Amino acid sequence: MSISDDICLRRFVLRRSTDVTGTPGTGIVAEGVQFTDGTVALRWRSFISSHVIYPNAKAAESVHSHGGATKIVWLDGIAA
Repeated sequence: MSISDDICLRRFVLRRSTDVTGTPGTGIVAEGVQFTDGTVALRWRSFISSHVIYPNAKAAESVHSHGGATKIVWLDGIAA
């Protein structure tokens, strides 16, 4: 796979409007980055932080959306 020099990683946060699980609370609950190949790394903002890798943003959001209570908020422009 060839990656163009003008394509960069893209940052995001997970913003939770309702705490469905009783653990992370509301507001910004995680930070993440989407790499040029679409892979997503997610890091929880909690007392004991953990991280996880997903094949793409859709997979990460589907696992953590809790019926729309949590959404990905992109901090950078649209990736190609």
